[in-house]
Parts: sequence; structure tokens; C-alpha cells
Amino acid sequence: MDEMILLRHGETEWSRDRRHTGRTDMPLTARGEDQARALAPLVAGGGFGLVLVSPALRARRTAELAGLERYETDPDMWEWDYGGYEGITTASIRETRPDWYLWHDGVIPGDDAHPGESIAQVGARADRVIARARRAEGAVALVAHGHYLRILAARWLGRPPEDGRFLRLDTGTYSRLGFEHGRPVLLTWNAPV
Repeated sequence: MDEMILLRHGETEWSRDRRHTGRTDMPLTARGEDQARALAPLVAGGGFGLVLVSPALRARRTAELAGLERYETDPDMWEWDYGGYEGITTASIRETRPDWYLWHDGVIPGDDAHPGESIAQVGARADRVIARARRAEGAVALVAHGHYLRILAARWLGRPPEDGRFLRLDTGTYSRLGFEHGRPVLLTWNAPV
């Protein structure tokens, strides 16, 4: 593998409203579709050896609008399962837990569709995707979600999943992971189009 191009999906109604969106399958807004189309020049002619996309509609639609029509969905690329915090904003959570911080405090169990998962579980999923990407030839493209890609980047750098907290990632942006002297590095992060 030469490098990984990471695309965060375009805006959804819940991402716009800062609601935790894990497994709820939200469509892109009109702005989110524009953000996805704007990513197309970055991947045009990329000759990717592997393109992996989260099964979520918002990620698949972003990939397609960006021109990555030939891809595999990988369930390891779903967003963090926020459990009982699914669809809730940080501000709302802090009304009852004033110092709550996702990266340290995690989530509470939810219903059957949103049981929740630990940051270590998300990190393990990211590790499997990284291992798969490293076996690919040439460049790799990944289309997924904000917290998930932040954790994946932390794991790429050999850091614990919690260090994803240092890597803000906005909707409709791209990032690049690669190597310097054979060591994993961030090449580009949270770049707007």
C-alpha cells in the first residue's frame, strides 16, 4: 500500500445538528451531496487498489457522488455505536452528566439496534481495516465517519484509540495517511475541498 485516502461522508441532518449518529442510517442533506461531489477531483484517476466504504447510506452515497462507484462495503467501518446516546447531542447529555466526554466516558447501553460499544471495540475494528489496507497494492480509499476515521488514524500512528480525540474531522473533508522513511504518518488531515 502506498497511501490511504480517507473521505468523511457529507453532511446529514444529524451531523449538522451535532447529534451522535452511529448506526442510524441517515441520508445526506443537499449540502452533504454537494460536499461529496466536491471530493471527486481528489479521487479522479486514483487507480485505487482497494476502496472500502461503510455500509451506511451516507457513506455509500458520498463514495458514489465522489466517483468511487466500484467499492466494497465493510461492516468494520460503521461509525462508533453510541448506544443510548444515539441521536443525542453532547449538550443534551451534559444536562445530566456535566463533565461527560465521549473519548473518556464512553457510551451507555441502548436498545437492541444500538447496544453501544467501547472505544477499544471501535479500535479493534479499525485495526482490521488497517491490516486489510496494508495488504492492498497501490493507493487505498476509505469512506466512513468522523469518530471512526479519527480512531483509525490514531491506530495508524500506533497510538491508542483514545488519541483520536486530538484529530477533529469535519464532514465532506479528506485526509491522507502514508509513510515517511517507512513509518506511518499523517500526510494531510481534515482538508476542505
